[in-house]
Amino acid sequence: MSLGRMGGVYAALHAGHTVGDFWVQTDRCAQVKGKPGKDGQRACAIHVATLTATQAAFLAMACVATGERLSARRVAAGLALNAASHYAMDRRDHGVMPVLCRALRRFGKEDFAEVGKGSLASGAALLDQAFHIGFLAVSAALIAGKENE
Repeated sequence: MSLGRMGGVYAALHAGHTVGDFWVQTDRCAQVKGKPGKDGQRACAIHVATLTATQAAFLAMACVATGERLSARRVAAGLALNAASHYAMDRRDHGVMPVLCRALRRFGKEDFAEVGKGSLASGAALLDQAFHIGFLAVSAALIAGKENE
């Protein structure tokens, strides 16, 4: 795998993530995905499905535009990893966010998560996006690798 190949995959995934998270996601999913119970789980699953489909479309467009050939097995694994991590974070209080913030309490993450609570520019929203972007890089590395690696 080359850094350039990984960078191209990352760019496509990141573009798909941004469009999927902010343009494709419905207001209902955004409002309900973090709530307890089946309604929250279902809304989050719908959001993650549409986000993943958007990322797949961006990745496919990038491959068509560049002639790059990726392993279908690696693409499926990378998108699945990204989807699972996205779901875990987007369940909000019922996902990994509070667990991570408690674990990183001594670094001020619990307090930071509360900054601007309820707004789109909150500490929690920034931590959410940083988590997603970190997993995009891991997913890109998985996808960009060679089939025999």
